[in-house]
Amino acid sequence: MGLFQQFVQLLGFASFLLPVASGSPAGHFLFPRVPEDPSVDPFYQPPEGFESKPLGTILRQRSVVTAYFGELPNPVQAHQLLYRTTATNGSAIAAVTTVFKPLFQKKGPYQLGVVPKEEQAGITTTLEYLIIQIYLANGYVVASPDYEGPDAAFTPGHLEGMVTLDGMRAVVNFRETVGITSKIPMIFGSGYSSGAIASGWGASLQSSYAPELDIKGWAMGGTPANLTGTLLHIDGSPNSGFLPIAINGLMKPSAYQEQLHSLFDRVVTAEGKAALDEAQTQCTTAALNSFKFKSIISTDVQSEGPDILYHPVLAPILSENIMGINVSERPVVPVFVYHATKDQIIPYANAKSLVDNWCNQGVSVKFTTYEAGGHATTDTLGVSDVLKFAESAFSGTLVRGCTKNTKLDESLDPLALGVNLEPLFNALSVALNKLQFKF
Repeated sequence: MGLFQQFVQLLGFASFLLPVASGSPAGHFLFPRVPEDPSVDPFYQPPEGFESKPLGTILRQRSVVTAYFGELPNPVQAHQLLYRTTATNGSAIAAVTTVFKPLFQKKGPYQLGVVPKEEQAGITTTLEYLIIQIYLANGYVVASPDYEGPDAAFTPGHLEGMVTLDGMRAVVNFRETVGITSKIPMIFGSGYSSGAIASGWGASLQSSYAPELDIKGWAMGGTPANLTGTLLHIDGSPNSGFLPIAINGLMKPSAYQEQLHSLFDRVVTAEGKAALDEAQTQCTTAALNSFKFKSIISTDVQSEGPDILYHPVLAPILSENIMGINVSERPVVPVFVYHATKDQIIPYANAKSLVDNWCNQGVSVKFTTYEAGGHATTDTLGVSDVLKFAESAFSGTLVRGCTKNTKLDESLDPLALGVNLEPLFNALSVALNKLQFKF
């Protein structure tokens, strides 16, 4: 199940935020209704003639009630926006972003944080939404785009970058509703793991695709900078279930269906078709279990074997999705990249190559290496550094150039973000301890 096909549920601690607010709208304390399936919900259907609208045009909007575990209402204003964006082939599509207005907008009416949602479920989603809650508690307006577009296209970088940038345009168009009075608000984008595809490619395409946006910086962690490298890293491993999900994502209509459909229709075996069908119909956790320890480059799955990676149809697409190799697709504002050397899902070497390429291209990069922990832990360990980087980006105090540092500790400091956020950091610790058993 893709993120576009799931109703947004912000997992936050109402008890932590309620004392901060005064006179909060009563409607935001109502228990949320069960959402309609997007396939029958008219909100997700773009109106006739939307293709002619400018990029980022808001096509539909609605207020929503967000909730912790879908049950306990989270007392923040939340809105969904359906907006016009672009498919990989340049055609018009519509996507959704969810905008959250904090109860205490102490950062001023001009700053927006963009945190792409990840296509994950269970405790991982809990962890991600707790991190979003920290941004809200810091006073930022937060936008969380469904960067995979209308058909849950997981991994195609150009698509996800454009959807993310157009989501920013949509929020700029919606700014007055969430208390952003500046006509050109300052923006900071951040994403981890699959969300780092969206933030990394958003940073890469910003200068050519959305130069008018006043983006001050980007952060990305556990970044899948090279799809082939990631494939080889997890093929046949406990995390190989991501591979059928990724193949399905590349074959979606908004991605590379036109190029890839006939190839995979010809080479995929009955076993491979079953794996792709399961990944298409299951949520992430179930799909991971279905293909655990299996190989996507095995002839049991597709007749080409390892040679599939060099096929003249697939190879250019995989190359096109390597972040950092095209000088014309380099970030024009500072970026923060962080990665664990022992990342079980996304190879550290590819992140390092990305940073090296960007530095050689003149990009300002801060690169933090985590020697302890792995993919799941680094998501949380990087929170305080990302927020500090965002603060510096908004204040204009980031140091230009390339810097690299290494962190050895994998423990969480509950006071790292201030005493008021200690309850959230404690909750992150609990979620993180549970999550480590999944990888």
